Amino acid sequence: MHIDPAVYIRNTIRSVPDWPKPGVTFRDITPVLQDPRSFRVLIDLFVYRYMRQRLDLVAGVDARGFILGSVLAYELNLGFVPVRKKGKLPFQTVAEEYSLEYGNASVEMHTDAVRPGQRVLLIDDLIATGGTMMAASKLLQRLGANVVEAAAIIDLPYLGGAKAMKATGLDIYTVCSFDASDA
Repeated sequence: MHIDPAVYIRNTIRSVPDWPKPGVTFRDITPVLQDPRSFRVLIDLFVYRYMRQRLDLVAGVDARGFILGSVLAYELNLGFVPVRKKGKLPFQTVAEEYSLEYGNASVEMHTDAVRPGQRVLLIDDLIATGGTMMAASKLLQRLGANVVEAAAIIDLPYLGGAKAMKATGLDIYTVCSFDASDA
């Protein structure tokens, strides 16, 4: 019996209705991470995609991107760079502000996190409006990195993030997607 790995991962993701507020369905990846088989399938999907891409680093977005990114970096024998929420890094940083539905936020990296010309994979768990990933990509580019692709487990296409990211020229890869009507 053949099971499509992307379908398997999508079916393992838990949907939590009305969280964090009424009308929002939260896509929870913790069941994927808790189960050794689904976690391995997920990481293997990313490893097979990127193992011949001549990458130098994996950059993970705070916080679930740290989980995926560090494991993926290890499997690909690459270094890992955290893209943190503002105020979390101890050394000299560079920041990028972005808009949210309810205000502004900022992500930052150490100024020595990447070197000019390095090929970087940017990863997070989910693409919603794309603001965080686009800000992280801009940070990497400001430091001279070449962002090869932005990757995530989940795309929420009805929120337009992946489309907006592609419009900036950023290549996108996601394992699966959920529509607004998916329970």
